[in-house]
Amino acid sequence: MQGSLTNVTTSVWYYAMARVVQKFGGTSLASTEKICNAARHVQRAINHGDEVAVVVSAMAGTTNELVSWTREISALHDAREYDVVVAAGEQVTAGLMALAVQALGIPARSWLSWQLPIRTNDDHGKSHIESIDTSEISSRLSEGEVAVISGFQGVSSRERLTTLGRGGSDASAVALASALDADLCNIYTDVDGVYTSDPRIVAKARKLDKIAYEEMLEMASLGAKVLQSRAAELAMRHKVVVQVLSSFDNVPGTLLVDEDAIVENTVVSGIAYSRDEAKITLTGIPDRPGIAAGIFGPLSKASINVDMIVQNASDDGSSADLTFTVGKADLERALETIRHVHELIQYQELLFDANVVKVSVIGVGMRTHAGVASKMFETLADKGINIQVISTSEIKVSVLIAEEYIELALRSLHTAYGLDRE
Repeated sequence: MQGSLTNVTTSVWYYAMARVVQKFGGTSLASTEKICNAARHVQRAINHGDEVAVVVSAMAGTTNELVSWTREISALHDAREYDVVVAAGEQVTAGLMALAVQALGIPARSWLSWQLPIRTNDDHGKSHIESIDTSEISSRLSEGEVAVISGFQGVSSRERLTTLGRGGSDASAVALASALDADLCNIYTDVDGVYTSDPRIVAKARKLDKIAYEEMLEMASLGAKVLQSRAAELAMRHKVVVQVLSSFDNVPGTLLVDEDAIVENTVVSGIAYSRDEAKITLTGIPDRPGIAAGIFGPLSKASINVDMIVQNASDDGSSADLTFTVGKADLERALETIRHVHELIQYQELLFDANVVKVSVIGVGMRTHAGVASKMFETLADKGINIQVISTSEIKVSVLIAEEYIELALRSLHTAYGLDRE
């Protein structure tokens, strides 16, 4: 069905006569009134001649409430039963959305994950999609029926309900778009696109018309909340054209596309940040083979993700200090895990700091331009901001700084890289 991508009279990017997946987040479905508003987006696409599949999140706040109930019952809960509880929110919104679309005179049917099915692995609470059977809904789409699918959930090889982790409905939508060979995947949220930085902090942040998959993946993984990182990864892997746009404002969003679809790449496309960081330092570690494995192996077994790492050796080379970051939610478990290997590691002190934030500059243009990192370091130094840890990749540079400097750092870097709105 694919034609050329155009900006039609609805002020939204569409293919002419397309197969479209529309995903609505919790803020877009927070009340029956907002669900009816989302249904009108479906109606506009149908009137445009599109085939439409819809993926829904739970109503805003619902998943948090369901999670809290499981914790009230049992702090160390069975992950399989946890999934049964927290997946209930999407079942409600799938049915309500189907009813809202029907009320507009459009045939619609809701589908739960097990009805397609959406197959995942058995990792409850954070499962990954392995396959989606779209044979039935594909034929119904071609007949003009709207399919409304519950996001965030799947079914394991043991026929147990699974969930995909926070923000998993984004991954559901992109995976469905890939399975359906859809022309476009619209991610409707409460913001109207991807910005060069958080506009709540950086008043001069600009909305991007297009962004490369790799840049969006880095931004999502480094703290930008506009799209889940796994969804960005799936879009990049399967070349799904994704548009991030607002469900409340009828304006064009930001397109995720291949790097070569962007005519002119800027050196830096955005400044991201993450408050979900905690720093751990081990001092006086013996400098011998196997020490790093003795630390990070147990952390991996405890499902604790380690991010930034830096090691400083002593002058005589006999010992070292090791600093790394983990998610704030994992801090206590990480400290307990390390304490259990104290006898093996023989570190002198175990220090930690949760009042830190990670700031990152991102851009595919960094591949061909020098001096990006030095400009970051000079800008922060000029503002008296101390850098605690540094990590880099081909298209990003990240630093760890004290949380109190986050606003100053973001605004200063945004200006330094010429990203400010005119």
